[in-house]
Amino acid sequence: MQNAENGDQKAKEYLFDKPKNVKLLLRCFYASLLILLIIELFVHKHPHFPWEGWLEFYAVYGFVACVVLVVAAKYILRPLVKRREDYYD
Repeated sequence: MQNAENGDQKAKEYLFDKPKNVKLLLRCFYASLLILLIIELFVHKHPHFPWEGWLEFYAVYGFVACVVLVVAAKYILRPLVKRREDYYD
């Protein structure tokens, strides 16, 4: 409280403010991704449809679904819910 009253308040530093921490997080993310992709080669799948047996099918399916959701939100849903700039005036 004393710092806030004097006006010498230091800026609060967060975990991802340091580039070193961001690089470490990305390396961990990519390493875990690589490990999961390699593990999938050794796991026996029980596909219901033939295409579910393709190599890395679910990873590609999830990525494509995410991209489709973002594009649909931007070009289809946004115009439906967007209001004029002076709507609340």
